[in-house]
Amino acid sequence: MLNLARLPNKLKPSHLWLSTRLLTNGAVPTTKLLIDGKFIDSKTEDWLPIHNPATNEVISNVPKTTQAEMKAAVDSASKAFESWSQSSILSRQQILFAYQGLVKSNLKEVAQSITLEQGKTLADAEGDVHRGLQVVEHACSITSLQLGETLPSITQDMDMYSYRFPLGVCAGIAPFNFPAMIPLWMFPLAVVCGNTFVMKPSERVPGATMLLAKLAQDAGLPDGVLNVIHGAHEAVNFICDDPSIQAISFVGSDQAGKYIYDRGSQNRKRVQSNMGAKNHGVIMPDANKDHALNQLVGAAFGAAGQRCMALSTAIFVGESKDWIPEFVERAKKLKVNAGHQPDADLGPLISPQAKDRVCDLVQSGADEGATIDLDGRGVKVEGYEKGNFVGPTVISGVKPNMKCYKEEIFGPVLLAMTADNLEEAVEIINNNEYGNGTAIFTSSGAVARRFQNDVNVGQIGVNVPIPVALPMFSFTGSRGSFLGSSHFYGKEGISFYTQAKTITSLWKEDISSVQKTATVMPTMK
Repeated sequence: MLNLARLPNKLKPSHLWLSTRLLTNGAVPTTKLLIDGKFIDSKTEDWLPIHNPATNEVISNVPKTTQAEMKAAVDSASKAFESWSQSSILSRQQILFAYQGLVKSNLKEVAQSITLEQGKTLADAEGDVHRGLQVVEHACSITSLQLGETLPSITQDMDMYSYRFPLGVCAGIAPFNFPAMIPLWMFPLAVVCGNTFVMKPSERVPGATMLLAKLAQDAGLPDGVLNVIHGAHEAVNFICDDPSIQAISFVGSDQAGKYIYDRGSQNRKRVQSNMGAKNHGVIMPDANKDHALNQLVGAAFGAAGQRCMALSTAIFVGESKDWIPEFVERAKKLKVNAGHQPDADLGPLISPQAKDRVCDLVQSGADEGATIDLDGRGVKVEGYEKGNFVGPTVISGVKPNMKCYKEEIFGPVLLAMTADNLEEAVEIINNNEYGNGTAIFTSSGAVARRFQNDVNVGQIGVNVPIPVALPMFSFTGSRGSFLGSSHFYGKEGISFYTQAKTITSLWKEDISSVQKTATVMPTMK
């Protein structure tokens, strides 16, 4: 049973988006819905427990939103679109300016919610919010981002110009690993373009999204422009099927991403789907050893490896393979603890099932002939013995045919491979199905240039381990890591959330001087 006294003060049931109701497991906080500007209790009889990953105790419950409630959310968004889409771009920009300030001033509170529900360290949770905040700040530039194009006097008295207008109701489906950043990739950019939005956060970590939604209200976002529903498969199917929803943004697993892309596309919706990854770091013999190993430790084990841009595989080229033992020693120094503890370098995994899966994949590596140089499966955290903890783990001698390599582990596990030269390392990367991110550590500009030209991956770091693009660019994962035509945020994000109109106009002083009827294709000479 949840001890409410253990919740941070601002996360107790008195919070607007939480209420205390008597369910089958007793009186615990329950997460509300946001529909038409009101935080309301769901009428569902079907609830999902939310666990603290550090203790596995139930801290709240989230509803499986009923069909009627989901329809009400979409109806609210459809109605709000009528006026919101006609509002001036300057007024929408001002609301985003206010929202940016509110998110920034409440950053620590949102981070506390993330650590409580997701488990990551407070410092990492603050980084989660901060990276999402950067997209909000970028969305404040909408007056430049949404500019159209014009070509005057393409022929005598004729002009041509284009502009971008909103699509309608859009929807977002977010994963558990970035409870603030991913929703902030989605709805701020969508609504500033004039769309309305239905957000479905992960049913495991809804708290951060609810706080962010409340802040959007406080910033002046009109009722119905942003709605929040909860649930699992039924909610996903509703979003994919409802005819009022024009576009879907998704980040998550391969299985879910392919399903949502296929089902949403069949219903003629736009879909952008960021999925799994197997990101490689290439360590060249001429790299700065201290920099390369330190960066590799952080990129492999930060967030307990639960990020799609985790550098989960290192390819040591040539003599750099001799650095593996030193890498292991540095990994041993990381502190595993509950995320709110000040000495924690990495917290727990999201669930017991996630822990079991990581441990099974580690064992499969050993069974197939790899060497476990550092085994974090038996880590114990005093005071949190029931938590989902796995310590830093290093497996060397990994080959491309091994199960631990072919599958995304999504845990604090670094796979160490070796290659004789850069060409062999590039071949390993290009033969992998994923294309989210990669990095090279080298002191040679020529080597770095060759690598970035030859490797078939969407995001490349040079002496940078996690090359997530800032929002003025776009998150350009490729191949098996992405489905869709337009990526998240940046110019491609604006393109995804808007539709182009092109206008060709003819104005003459004397309209009677227009040439006679013609049945051939005009050439506009």
